[in-house]
Amino acid sequence: MGGKITLRDLQRMKGNEKIVVITAYDALFSALFDAQVDAILVGDSLNMSFLGRSDTLSANMDQMIYHTAAVCAKVQKSFVIFDMPFGSYGDKKSALANAVRAYQETGADAVKLEGGLEKAEIVRYLSQNAIAVFGHIGLKPQSVRSEGGYLIKGKNEAQKREIIEQALALEAAGAVGLIIEGVLPDVAMEVTQKVSIPTIGIGAGGGCDGQVLVWSDMLGFFDTFVPKFVKQYLDGGNLVKEAVKNYAQDVKSGRFPDASHEY
Repeated sequence: MGGKITLRDLQRMKGNEKIVVITAYDALFSALFDAQVDAILVGDSLNMSFLGRSDTLSANMDQMIYHTAAVCAKVQKSFVIFDMPFGSYGDKKSALANAVRAYQETGADAVKLEGGLEKAEIVRYLSQNAIAVFGHIGLKPQSVRSEGGYLIKGKNEAQKREIIEQALALEAAGAVGLIIEGVLPDVAMEVTQKVSIPTIGIGAGGGCDGQVLVWSDMLGFFDTFVPKFVKQYLDGGNLVKEAVKNYAQDVKSGRFPDASHEY
């Protein structure tokens, strides 16, 4: 697949080729990831991974625009998704104003918002105004305080029916894709089979059309808590610590800089 990935490309991949998604928050890492993935999610997870907060709720539009613009500055291939922060889409008018701002100031290809049936009308309104919207169902990090924690969904028949109804309602409202988080695998697979739009799983098993991981989790930089669904592909934190230790030792001993590093 050559050139910039579009919604049509993601749609063609559904059921034919797994969609690879990763988070990124700056130009440096988005440039490193771009050739290897299909889509980059600029997630409000940045406030947990890099700001040290206990949840994502403190992220705001200014932050998300700053980081998404940085990502878009270096991306040449990947489809870029802007994560609408908590409080930015409480009603149709504010949702559209913030989504338009995200489009105009970042270059993102789509926005993502959390919620099911209660957000269907907002998704419909954004879609009618030329905004591509990814829904986010299952475990919703922006609802952590109202739900009393990060709760896995789909554990009983009622929850299963609710998740499927949410997915179908969002698709009917015009959503172009779904993030399914923290849902039992059989439920996520059934959702994927019932909708015609791509599904991206995180902690939802292998039956989704694609997968997303937070890069600092996947590369072993964020080790305060490692969720069960995360596979670490690098011991990044310890590698960086060792490299900085070596640098510090070289400076202290006078080994750096030597003649080869002088003009």
